[in-house]
Amino acid sequence: MTRAARGLSIAMVGIVVLLATLAAGLVIGLLMRRRDGRLRAVRPRTGAGTAASERAGGVTGEEIGAELGERATLVQFSTAFCQPCRATRRILDEVAAMVPGVRHVEIDAESRLDLVRRYDVMRTPTVLILDGSGNVVKRASGQPRKVDVIAALGATVAADGAPAGARDQSSDKSSHQSDTV
Repeated sequence: MTRAARGLSIAMVGIVVLLATLAAGLVIGLLMRRRDGRLRAVRPRTGAGTAASERAGGVTGEEIGAELGERATLVQFSTAFCQPCRATRRILDEVAAMVPGVRHVEIDAESRLDLVRRYDVMRTPTVLILDGSGNVVKRASGQPRKVDVIAALGATVAADGAPAGARDQSSDKSSHQSDTV
C-alpha cells in the first residue's frame, strides 16, 4: 500500500469515527432534552435502606424547614448560580398561588446535603410534588413546564380526596407563599 493510500485510509477512519461520535452525541442530547423537566411518578420506597420518616408517612415540615401545604407542597432544590432555578421558582410560585392549600418551598441544595442525598438530587433544579400527607408523588429533574406542574398537581390534589378544580376561599391565605430554606 502506498503512503498516499495509507493516509487516505486513516483519514476515512477518522471521518467515520467523527460521524459516529456526532450521531451518538445527537441521540444522547435528544434523549436528555426529551426527559429534562418531565414530571414522573415516584414509586414508594420500602426496605431497610429507607429513612424511618419515609416508611412512616413521608416528609414533615420540620425536615424541610417549612410548613407543608394542606393539599400539596411543591419542593424545589436549587443552587445560587442556577439560571433554570430562577425560572422554576417563578413557575412554582405562580402555580402555588393558583391553587389554595398548595405551598412552594425552595431548598438550597448546597446547605441541605442530607436532603439532597435522601432524595437522590443529581442536578438543580429538582422538583418534588408532595401530597397532603407529605409523600413524594412526582418528581422532575430540570425545569418543568408550567402546564405539566398544573396537571401533576391537579392529579395529586384530586387523588388526595378533594376535587381538583374546587377553590375554597376560606383556606389558609398564606398557603400560596413561597418559602426559601
